[in-house]
Amino acid sequence: MLYHAIEAQYLALTPFRIAADTWRSMLAHPGNPLSETTLHRAGAAAMEIMARAARRHGRPEFGIPTVEVDGQPVAITEKLIHGEPFCRLIHFERALAKPRKDPKILLVAPLSGHFATLVRDTIESLAATHEVYVTDWQDAREVPLSDGRFGFEDYVDVLRRCISHIGAGVTMLAICQPAPAAIVATALMAEAKDPLTPRNLVIMGGPVDTRRGTTEVTRLAQSHTIAAFEAAAVHNVPPFHPGAGRRVYPGLLQLSGFMSLNPDRHLKAHVDFLWAHAKGDDHFAKAHRRFYEEYLAVMDLDAQFYLDTVSIVFQEHALMKGTLKHRGHLVDASAIRNVGLMTVEGGRDDITGTGQCHAAHELCARIPDKLRLEVTEEKVGHYGLFSGRSWRERISPAVGEFIRRNKVS
Repeated sequence: MLYHAIEAQYLALTPFRIAADTWRSMLAHPGNPLSETTLHRAGAAAMEIMARAARRHGRPEFGIPTVEVDGQPVAITEKLIHGEPFCRLIHFERALAKPRKDPKILLVAPLSGHFATLVRDTIESLAATHEVYVTDWQDAREVPLSDGRFGFEDYVDVLRRCISHIGAGVTMLAICQPAPAAIVATALMAEAKDPLTPRNLVIMGGPVDTRRGTTEVTRLAQSHTIAAFEAAAVHNVPPFHPGAGRRVYPGLLQLSGFMSLNPDRHLKAHVDFLWAHAKGDDHFAKAHRRFYEEYLAVMDLDAQFYLDTVSIVFQEHALMKGTLKHRGHLVDASAIRNVGLMTVEGGRDDITGTGQCHAAHELCARIPDKLRLEVTEEKVGHYGLFSGRSWRERISPAVGEFIRRNKVS
């Protein structure tokens, strides 16, 4: 019923969206002699906000045509390395004039409702000095039932297969949600003495131990039973979609949850956009548009993965307690030894609370101190860990330095 309600809402809002787009075009049209006045610019911005709220937002493009390497622009090609129903492994291949022996990074994008394009800024920064591979997760609504379910164990297996296609010496960089799965994959490979075991594991804002640093996210996850989450949040994909009949956690539910954490911040962002546009600050307006076009584009998660994550990570705390099993095998995080471990937290992170990510050092107790690094950016929120000025100017250089310090000998 949820999907039908959503479709009905989009249809009902179509005339409103068309009217708002029309008024915005009229107010901002170059032929309008008043288009550059404060009043008309503010009106156009208001119409744009209303039209955006009523529009269906499709999957964005990565849109990274070039990166700057040694001060020179270098063309980027998105190359498919490995494809599966729920994930594509993309190499952001650089057209370098001369070969470079840059470290390889598997950037594990979060599978939490947004597309992998959310980490565009992360890719751009890292690609200047690294070979970057990205997990491009697929919308569960588009995956046919015949391709089977996708749970936490499947996620771990995907990471291992991605590493096998990249090769030895890779650094696995997990942003937020994939942190526990990245640790599990690394532990399993280390225990098996797999030569492809990641050389470094970098975790940014990851919920490793959700008993610490309580946030609204952890409170919600721990205050209801799995049965309650299944009843309230799991829905079937309706006909006319490739994944018709698949049980999913709709991306719009996740989006509404995220936005409800900071309604005042989102309201302020739109008011600031309106006034910035009115004053002719096109740079701010462009950044605002880019963020919300990305933020409002959401994807569905397979219900099994969603429920597994709530249960394993937020309720059972199985990884930290040493009770987590993968395909019946008990996961031993202490098997991770000669792997560099870097954790990054934000002091203003209202999604992954203080201490949750750094707990990985306690979990991976047998890693030598010389291979460890904890970084805390006190004035940075969750998204600022991997996007924006703090990421580009401080966090990204620190990540690059850590990787090179622990390079393959």
